Amino acid sequence: MKKWAIVLISALLLSSAWADKELKRTPSAEGAAVGFSNVQDGSVVPPVFTVRFSIAGMGVAPAGVEIENTGHHHLLIDIEELPRLDQPLPATDQIIHFGKGQSETELQLSEGVHTLQLLLADYRHVPHDPPVLSERITITVETGAPEPVEPEK
Repeated sequence: MKKWAIVLISALLLSSAWADKELKRTPSAEGAAVGFSNVQDGSVVPPVFTVRFSIAGMGVAPAGVEIENTGHHHLLIDIEELPRLDQPLPATDQIIHFGKGQSETELQLSEGVHTLQLLLADYRHVPHDPPVLSERITITVETGAPEPVEPEK
């Protein structure tokens, strides 16, 4: 059996075993926060743009690497209701995992109004306790809008 197939089967078995149980959540550092460094509530952006993540009070580590006071980003796009916080976050078109420890990504969104929110999760993709969650921001995607830039400090 190919190595990738074994990894996939193992991941599926683990996720189904976790699906019915509440997992012990990893504690977050007091005052930890995540957010966006180059977009804000009300930003107007082009259909393809780079979004950058910020973090304070904790560090970033890849999924699968257990280090105290770290996690990795998950971008929630157009989510009305938060996913369960006591389970590994599902990977969907609306919940994007950055398990390699990435702190930015290029997004391609349809024209119109969208919401973005960041959620930090531990090495198992389970949100911390209490959750490290950004404010949900609303952006507007318009053809011809400029690429967002980080404000000067």
